[in-house]
Amino acid sequence: QVQLVDSGGGLVQAGGSLRLSCAASLSIFSINHMGWYRQAPGKQRDLVASITTSGGITNYADSVKGRFAISRDNAKNTVYLQMNSLKPEDTAVYYCFARTYGANLYWGQGTQVTVSS
Repeated sequence: QVQLVDSGGGLVQAGGSLRLSCAASLSIFSINHMGWYRQAPGKQRDLVASITTSGGITNYADSVKGRFAISRDNAKNTVYLQMNSLKPEDTAVYYCFARTYGANLYWGQGTQVTVSS
């Protein structure tokens, strides 16, 4: 069982920045990859960014490329999402996820990101 605690959301003006954190309850080396999905009201949950814990291979949604950066700190079992140049359309609940090598999928509780115009 993996517990994920995601944090760092908030209210920011367009063009501003936020950094999300996601801390895992077990060694990050038990996890294949981690990242965030987001879900806006009335919309489906979409992948924002992910990173492999071994090798640090990253993947981004086209809508956030060049603005968001995902990174990991293996010593702290934590991944981060630096979000710059935020837009109102980035407003959503952001959910951290982790997929283990056994293909189990876990979710954080979600953190609200609101970008005002």
